Amino acid sequence: MKKIYLLGVLATIMLAGCSSAKTTESSSADTSAAESKLTDETSIAGTDADITFTVGFDQDFPPMGFVGDDGEFTGFDLDLAADVAKRLGKEIKYQPIAWDAKDMELTSGNIDCIWNGFSTKNREDKYTWTKPYMKNDQVFVVRSDSGINSFEDLAGKTVEVQIDSSAEAVLKENTELSSTFAKLQTVADFNTGFMDLEMGGVDALAMNSVVANYQITKRGGEGFKVLDKPLSSEEYAVGFKLGNTILRDEVQTALEEMKADGTLKIISEKWFGKDVTTLE
Repeated sequence: MKKIYLLGVLATIMLAGCSSAKTTESSSADTSAAESKLTDETSIAGTDADITFTVGFDQDFPPMGFVGDDGEFTGFDLDLAADVAKRLGKEIKYQPIAWDAKDMELTSGNIDCIWNGFSTKNREDKYTWTKPYMKNDQVFVVRSDSGINSFEDLAGKTVEVQIDSSAEAVLKENTELSSTFAKLQTVADFNTGFMDLEMGGVDALAMNSVVANYQITKRGGEGFKVLDKPLSSEEYAVGFKLGNTILRDEVQTALEEMKADGTLKIISEKWFGKDVTTLE
């Protein structure tokens, strides 16, 4: 009798243990599935690349991209980017960057592209590019009363360029010219560069002609002049991380639509008084 009773108890315990194990396994599986589903949903919902278009730019680079009088980001390139984002069904996000940190920003995914008077010259193989949409020259800006009228007059002078800019790359390559300078130095942005030039801290600025002419006009059109001979010629395009052809192609298609319907011309006339775009 006792044996039968003990066997019954043991059977009950074993059944309870199996039931508990199955319940634990089921609960664990349900939790794992729920976590997996949550992770997937969070991943999908949190993919900013699907809903935003983040443009990296130098905020001290008028008229391409800068801080307007109202404190908002504005500029020719930023207007183009905003229209492209709208056509792609994305929200535009302007991301100011330090120009010498642009590669890190792009590689890390903090920005989708660099769009700010970005020259392809000497960078052809470093980025995935759209087709060029604008031409530009690198030029020297000097004070009107400086007596500097040619490259030869720059001998023994202090010349300033924005760090990691096209002008810096050109002058480092053209040692025949740059070796005649007393000093070639860099500056973080051209607003500071113009102040240095105005105060006599430097004798000349090497920079983009588009930006140079805009800066001079904003300062009343007097006090500075651009040397007649350009340092080099270049083209502007939108630069993406090397290999990112999918987003590049989407942006390129949008730009071509803007060319066809006249939007490029309208935005260009707003900033320059004429159509300076070259996209074909």
